[in-house]
Amino acid sequence: MKAKRKINVAVTGLNAIDSPGPGVPVIRALKESTEFDVHIIGLSYETLEPGIYMHNLVDKTYQIPFPSAGIESLLTRLEYINAIEKIDVLIPNFDAELFNFIKLTERLEKEMGIKMFLPTIEQFEERHKSNLDEFGKKYGIKVPHSKMIFNISEIPSLRNEFTFPLVVKGKYYDASVAYTPEQAVTYFNKISTKWGLPIIIQEFVYGQEVNVTAIGDGTGNTVGAVPMRKQYITDKGKAWAGISLEDEKLIEVTEKVIKGSKWRGGMEMEMIKTRDDEYYLIEINPRFPAWVYLAVGCGQNHPEALIKMALGEKVKPWKKYDIGKMFIRYSYDLIVELEEFEKISTLGEL
Repeated sequence: MKAKRKINVAVTGLNAIDSPGPGVPVIRALKESTEFDVHIIGLSYETLEPGIYMHNLVDKTYQIPFPSAGIESLLTRLEYINAIEKIDVLIPNFDAELFNFIKLTERLEKEMGIKMFLPTIEQFEERHKSNLDEFGKKYGIKVPHSKMIFNISEIPSLRNEFTFPLVVKGKYYDASVAYTPEQAVTYFNKISTKWGLPIIIQEFVYGQEVNVTAIGDGTGNTVGAVPMRKQYITDKGKAWAGISLEDEKLIEVTEKVIKGSKWRGGMEMEMIKTRDDEYYLIEINPRFPAWVYLAVGCGQNHPEALIKMALGEKVKPWKKYDIGKMFIRYSYDLIVELEEFEKISTLGEL
């Protein structure tokens, strides 16, 4: 049996809460790698991110500055962490942090030897919720009509372009269905307070939501893709249970987007399948989803493939996956020593 290669991987997104980040499932996938013996360095923003204290998965955690602190602040912190840990590959898992990491791609590799496999800045920008109309036209994908708004005063005039219900979305996260202008005002205030402006108003498409976790090699090839239907949805709209689907048309749409955009790295496509079997793209997330571990359960270890491509290695695309596999999330009480919480809070590492 071939010995596994030792590798140091840094991962963000350790907030395994009711609206979970992808970090913990990405780490679980890497721990099950058949090729790599992975030493995990967690990168956290908050001191109560559960992944910090999951010592069976995360070997060492460091706090890093919030994305709003800017690129130089992040670079300085990573220089300190890398001097201790010698990071081989870094996997960011939050939309809001990706811009900074994409901008730092060359510097991290040249100055610190840290490799990443991320979308280009052009790919990241063009799939923004605010640009989805243009994205759909460019790649021949149906997209619900959407519009950016910056002020509550614009809500009454939405009736000229939209019918209620409509979807009110934040620029990074959060989406709520508003059935009246009054509800739209409430969601505008709630979401803009948390994520800032603009707010995206999107046409509500009736149908079944189906999602795909996928990975592209940057040249137009789909390395892997697993579609899923949500079985149980939380009040935040997050999948708490889901099942892998046999859906060739959905895979074709995914491959079309990856081929056209030459997508680089992990992604999630959120689609609505109508009663007429038409597919509408409602969102593209430029990183692995929190349910990416289902792909591993279906025979496709996307995070492992990402590591290989980050290292410049060829990856053979998967041609199949297991259908009818389910994931079910659960809550779990971690017992944590107060001194551990104090250590991450005061020293910024654990």
